[in-house]
Order: sequence, then C-alpha cells, then structure tokens
Amino acid sequence: MFKLRATIVKDLRLLSRDKVGLLLMFVMPIVLALLITIIQNSTYELVNDNKVTLVLYNEDTGEISQQLIETLQKTNLFDWKSDATLKSETEIIDGLESSDALLALHIPSNFSEQVERKSKQLGAMVFTDLGLNTDTTVKPIAKVNSIQIYFHPVLQESFRQSMRGAVQTALQVVENKNLIKQVYASINEKKSPSDLEELIANNQIQIEGISATRNGTRNIPNATQHNIPAWTIFAMFFIVISLGSSLVKEKLNGSFTRLKTLPSSYLISLLSKQITYLCVTLIQALVIFSLGMYLFPLLHLPPSQLPSDISGLILVTFFSGLCAVSFALCIGVFAETQEQANGFGAVAIVIMAAVGGILVPSFAMPSIFQIPMKLSPLHWCLEAYYDLFLEGGKLGDIFTNILPLIAITLFFFLISLYGLKRKKLI
Repeated sequence: MFKLRATIVKDLRLLSRDKVGLLLMFVMPIVLALLITIIQNSTYELVNDNKVTLVLYNEDTGEISQQLIETLQKTNLFDWKSDATLKSETEIIDGLESSDALLALHIPSNFSEQVERKSKQLGAMVFTDLGLNTDTTVKPIAKVNSIQIYFHPVLQESFRQSMRGAVQTALQVVENKNLIKQVYASINEKKSPSDLEELIANNQIQIEGISATRNGTRNIPNATQHNIPAWTIFAMFFIVISLGSSLVKEKLNGSFTRLKTLPSSYLISLLSKQITYLCVTLIQALVIFSLGMYLFPLLHLPPSQLPSDISGLILVTFFSGLCAVSFALCIGVFAETQEQANGFGAVAIVIMAAVGGILVPSFAMPSIFQIPMKLSPLHWCLEAYYDLFLEGGKLGDIFTNILPLIAITLFFFLISLYGLKRKKLI
C-alpha cells in the first residue's frame, strides 16, 4: 500500500507540471461545451418555439387571401413582416436578405377569385353526383395560381418541408371553408352561418407530441441535455494527451528499466496511473456538470438537470473514465515518441467521436457506419448518458450500454499488457 501511495503522489506531481495537458483536459472541454451549446441553442429554440421570420408579399386584395393569412397567424409559427413594395422575384429575394428573414410568402393576384371559382365548380360537381344538378356537363376544374414560398439558402430540406406543410395545411382549411360556403349557398341561396365557418376553420383534430421517456416526463430536449454529456466524454478521452505522453517519457528516460532493479512491480505503477487519471476524469465530469447547472443559467442557456438516478450517473461516469484511462494507457505503451502519442491519440479521439455519435447524431449515420459506430467506446458512453438524461432511464436500463463499454475497456488494458511484455518492459 505504501508503494502504491508513493507512486500516486509521484504521478500527481508529474500531472501538476503538465500545463498543456491540464489545459486540454479542463479548459478546452469547457470552452467547447459553452460555444457549441450557445450555437446549438438558437437552433433548438427555432425548432421548439416555432417562431420563424416571414416576409409577406400579398398581391391579392380579396377576402380569401386575408383568410389564409389569418389562419397562418393563428398557428403562431411565424414572425410576420409585410412588404407591399416588392414587385418581382428578384426584389422578393433581396427583401428576404435585407429583412434578415428565413421565409418569404408570395400570394399572387386574383388568388381569391380563382379559389372562389374553383369552390363553385367543385360544389357543382357534388350536386351533379347527387343528381341535384340539371346541368350534367363536365367542366374542368379552374386552375389556381400557386402560392410561392421563398426559402433562405441556409435552411435544410427537412425544415423546408415542415414550413411548406404548415402553409399547405392552412390553405386546405381555407379551401374547405369556402367549399362548404359555396355548397351551403347553393342549397339555401344564402350565406352559410358564421359559426359554421368558424367551426370548420378551428375544429381540427389536434396532434399531441410526447417525448418517449421511460419515466413519463415530457420535457422538450434542449442543447444543454445533449452537449453536457457529449463533451464530458470528449474531455475524459482527451487525457490521452497527458497520460500517453507521461508513459512515453518514462520509456525514453529509462524509468521502466530502473523499476526492474527495485523491489517493486511496474503493475503498481500502471495501477497508480489508472487511479490518478480516473480521479481526473471524475473531476472533469463534476466540473462540466456543474458548468451546465450553475453557469449556463447565468448566460441565459437552458440549465442542465441531473437524472433522477444518481447511482446510474455515477456508474456511467466511472466506467466511461476507466475506459478513457485504458485507451490512454494503450496509446502510451505503443507510441515511440511524444509526438506519436499526442498526434495519434488526438486524431483517434476525434474519429471515434465522429463515428460514435458525439459530433453527428447516431440516427443520422449512414448504414455503412453502423458497425464502426458500435466499436467506438464513445458511442456506448454517450448512449448510457442519453438513457439517463433524455429517456429518464434507471440503473437497470443502462447495463446494455455498460457491458460493451466494460468489454472495450478490458480489451484496451489487455492490449497494453501485451505491448509491455512484447517490449520487455515488464
């Protein structure tokens, strides 16, 4: 026990002198977590708060176009900006840029007249099918000039489809309302009651969105819930810069050889490094979680909320840190120089983060990456955290992610021992 304690003290002193390593292990993840969360938070607010700036150019002066605008306004999807000065497609595009808007809606002239004519013809077809119309001549349905939506080039196709669907739904409501009005007028030769029109316009079946969490909570996911676990894992694995370099230094300066002359084993030194750097990873997790809980609210970012199962959180953090330490040991054993350890270790972490779902969500990965994704330890770490933070999972729910993580950790450690024996260092 004395040898182990003395070795841990030695490793702590070496770690305290590694200014660059400490900077990469603590400062870099904090800066990344802050910057990425701030950047992504605006995107989450755009999706969750459903407020998109829209420039309106309405050439139609009829009632139906006003009904369409009122229906769209009731959805609370858009922040409206009307501009009656736009006259051409080029001016609409320029107006979109100058207004700092994402969408522009162009309603063509005679839109109301065309919709009304179409409704009358559809109503006549209904009466003809029912045998209530003496004029059985089939007439082509009047064509209505299309409504044009101009999208800012930065918008992705999925977002364009959702905005196009919102406008299409509002348009269908207006068309159905006017069709009923025309049918009612044909039967009674008078206007349909206003309450009937309101009933048709507003009494739509609602769709309720529910987060599929295990504990039944319905919190909307935010940027903090995704970034705090992700960059905690990233920070843990970046200890390879410090631990890998430390091992290479000991190999180059003859520490391994001197240890053989002492009544001790290098396995004690490996155990010391594992304990020391495992504590570092736990401190990293504590710092970044505290950052999300206490600093983010001061910056008007969504605060990080710890999962209900703290024991599961501690277990995931422990095994994630242990896997990161084993990976760093493996890199340090096989690297011949500090440049190799730092360069290969950093690149390997970035690759495993990209493949494992840290940089790109796992559900967005192409099928060809599904197998490499499952080989990345960062994938299993992240999935275990997501089970706790996003899905409200308990301790028993995360074992399907913990077991592969333990297997990968043992693989890294055994490979490290094999490398030490092959190099005749133990």
